[in-house]
Amino acid sequence: MMRTRPLKVALLGCGVVGSEVARIMTTHADDLAARIGAPVELAGVAVRRPSKVREGIDPALVTTDATALVKRGDIDVVVEVIGGIEPARTLITTAFEHGASVVSANKALLAQDGAALHAVAEEHDKDLYYEAAVAGAIPLIRPLRESLAGDKVNRVLGIVNGTTNFILDKMDSTGAGYQEALDEATALGYAEADPTADVEGFDAAAKAAILAGIAFHTRVRLDDVYREGMTEVTAADFASAKEMGCTIKLLAICERAEDGASVTARVHPAMIPLSHPLASVRGAYNAVFVESDASGQLMFYGPGAGGSPTASAVLGDLVAVCRNRLSGATGPGESAYAALPVSPMGDVVTRYHISLDVADKPGVLAQVATVFAEHGVSIDTVRQQGKDGEASLVVVTHRASDAALGGTVEALRKLDTVRGVASIMRVEGE
Repeated sequence: MMRTRPLKVALLGCGVVGSEVARIMTTHADDLAARIGAPVELAGVAVRRPSKVREGIDPALVTTDATALVKRGDIDVVVEVIGGIEPARTLITTAFEHGASVVSANKALLAQDGAALHAVAEEHDKDLYYEAAVAGAIPLIRPLRESLAGDKVNRVLGIVNGTTNFILDKMDSTGAGYQEALDEATALGYAEADPTADVEGFDAAAKAAILAGIAFHTRVRLDDVYREGMTEVTAADFASAKEMGCTIKLLAICERAEDGASVTARVHPAMIPLSHPLASVRGAYNAVFVESDASGQLMFYGPGAGGSPTASAVLGDLVAVCRNRLSGATGPGESAYAALPVSPMGDVVTRYHISLDVADKPGVLAQVATVFAEHGVSIDTVRQQGKDGEASLVVVTHRASDAALGGTVEALRKLDTVRGVASIMRVEGE
């Protein structure tokens, strides 16, 4: 039997995502009520500019006093889509203290203060759901913390930022340089006027922190994630990748050490074989590859951003939280029982592609190979091309630690025959 008294929802933020949440709540009201077991009512919308016309939203619901809205006491669920650290953190905490559960899309806040927010939610016996914080409409967080709760996840490897994937895909498919591809992404609306958060990997790093924490039952904060942007990737790097049968993607990589005693989380450009499923992810799409003991390899794919896809994830959480509200229960909270240490980037082991500018004369290859050997880095393949006294030397290593590779490169720079290190890129997905 359906309950007649509606569950009241407060919406914090009414931009691209918030306006879509409000629209879907209105146009799909009957379906949502049938799925939840009670109607849901938009009880208030907190915004910064109340004079702006918002189609489909009763102006009487609009307020600039978000604090008063979440303190009302009759609000069942607060949907937070304003982003940033403050005032979002204080508003979410206040919502819990005044009896509301929370659905959030705030990746930056969750990556920085997720543990503290979960603690407040648990203290007040309320839900904190945030499927929309990572990879837009792609169901990812719920499968990790619910569907795979009985499994052991070993690795999460993914493309979690649509802007960077669009840019790199353009560079790969058209031969465009970085700036040219960025300009196109901006013109099409895929990149912000200031794309720093995307192209320097901050957005992906926040998502990696969230994914690693859930996958490995360990608290992983944004500061624990190694981050390297993609602004230095060149057309020459793509040419080298193609010669290896690879392409280049900005990847978020979260993995458990082979001995199971620690975890790592990192974001950086990497070459991946064309045979890997992530290599075929084009345009502004996202995809995440999960490897676990029992399930093996799973891939989640779809639109990773935008108003409608993100709102879809928000509404999915809203339905789940409302159902919990009706049954008097709460869903999964933070799971950090494993408390594994997060290893520094220097301990990460992977393959490397190194391009060197060297003198084109006898003995250079021997000198370079000696340096690699002295630092314990094994060489897989070497390719040398040169003329008129100058040459390009491309070395692909076997697996080595980041620290060992760093020492190798430092020593190479000291050789008289090495003019410079043109590029260094990790090789993943094998």
